[in-house]
Amino acid sequence: MAENLQGKLVVAISSRALFDFEEENRLFETGDEARYMHYQLEHVRQSPGPGVAFALVKKLLAFNTDEVQRVEVVMLSRNDPASGLRVFASAQAAGMRIERGVFTRGEDPFAYLRPLGAHLFLSANAEDVQQALSMGYPAARVLTESRPAGSGHPHEVRIAFDGDAVLFSDEAERVYQDGGLPAFLQHETQLAATPLPEGPFKPLLVALCRLQQQAAASQTMRIRTALVTARSAPAHERAVRTLLEWGITVDEAMFLGGLEKGPFLREFEPDFFFDDQRGHAANAAAHVPSGHVNSGITNAVGAGQKKGQASAPTPNTRKTRT
Repeated sequence: MAENLQGKLVVAISSRALFDFEEENRLFETGDEARYMHYQLEHVRQSPGPGVAFALVKKLLAFNTDEVQRVEVVMLSRNDPASGLRVFASAQAAGMRIERGVFTRGEDPFAYLRPLGAHLFLSANAEDVQQALSMGYPAARVLTESRPAGSGHPHEVRIAFDGDAVLFSDEAERVYQDGGLPAFLQHETQLAATPLPEGPFKPLLVALCRLQQQAAASQTMRIRTALVTARSAPAHERAVRTLLEWGITVDEAMFLGGLEKGPFLREFEPDFFFDDQRGHAANAAAHVPSGHVNSGITNAVGAGQKKGQASAPTPNTRKTRT
């Protein structure tokens, strides 16, 4: 009987998201592919440093036991197959049981999310992340400059999510972009009892809750989640009621009313934080591992801008090794 990944939490991840391959990427960007491949093979037994998502992946894999494999991490990379040897060797050296991978030698890898049934895709390549989101998969561009995860919670996977355009749709954010804060508050107060449509990362939160329930009786590892949003009262109510309607719980909720998220995230110490606004993600990256979710109206017209104004410059999306 063929193997399958049904019932598992499936994370697809690029090599640059898992390991610090920034120096190698700079070599690749010179355009000398043969030199790049030679370098990777020459250093196949030399393990790189941890990447932005290293702690997250390491902890998620700790939910697996010899008897039950609840989490599957799959390498999904633009690297060539020969360079993939170093990736697998590095994972083994780090004590990570990663057995599956797809290496596309510069071609688009995101289409393989479909047969994997991935619940999350992490990559340093903005174009790949955008394509994955457009296909309906939770995906984020890791900010490679992020501060590494803390070590204060070795038996907890800590994940923090923004609300609008991440866990929820960007419906309310569109109202804010059109009419400002007064219109947003009025809209959310009037619809407080009406659940928000789901956003791109709802499937991941559902999968994390399922993993926590599956492992609760037999594992020392647990999952702790947080909603970290610029919303404040009275707009908080619709967010809370939406989660209740979905039958999903988060352990902490921070309604910050526009305060910088970074200092609060520093106290929560997540292994990863997801936000749709580049400014918020960049602010968080100074404190915790962070990723940008290129979703919603703020990415269509530029964060903090009204419709009709010039949009922010499009990020560099040239095809780098990931």
